Amino acid sequence: MRLEQLRAVQTPIKEKYRSEPSAAIVTIRSVGTVDMAQQHCLIQSHAGKIRAGLHPAAGGIPNDACSAELLLESLVACAGVTFSAVATNMEIEIRSCTIEAEGEMDFRGTLGVDRTAPVGLTAIRLKFNIESGAEAATLAKLVSLTERYCVIYQTLIKGVPVVTES
Repeated sequence: MRLEQLRAVQTPIKEKYRSEPSAAIVTIRSVGTVDMAQQHCLIQSHAGKIRAGLHPAAGGIPNDACSAELLLESLVACAGVTFSAVATNMEIEIRSCTIEAEGEMDFRGTLGVDRTAPVGLTAIRLKFNIESGAEAATLAKLVSLTERYCVIYQTLIKGVPVVTES
């Protein structure tokens, strides 16, 4: 997308949010249906249904989406679209960009093998592989702004309260 196109789309939205701050507060929702017999959760997504299951390291099958992998994929997706929008706004020509996320997890925690082992990802590494003629300082600023405006990145590094209801 070119800068003019992006601004044409975003400018009226930004103006509305400046004049009506409450309009910027949007509830985003995800719904999943649990299949107890198969130990799956079918998630409704814009791209169709996603079948989530246990990671193979916890006894699952490789064909199912693993929740931790979905989290990393969400981080990569959000960083990717944010990177693209920021690069467009900065008018930086990008020949290509690949974003990788890796996470470390000790499955002893989630399987209850060791109560002292943590449950969940304990480290995440996000790597940008950028091909561009731009200077290194410009690309560093681009990545920094991508981190600043990436919803998933900011949610992960700041943490967010989660309330469970039943």
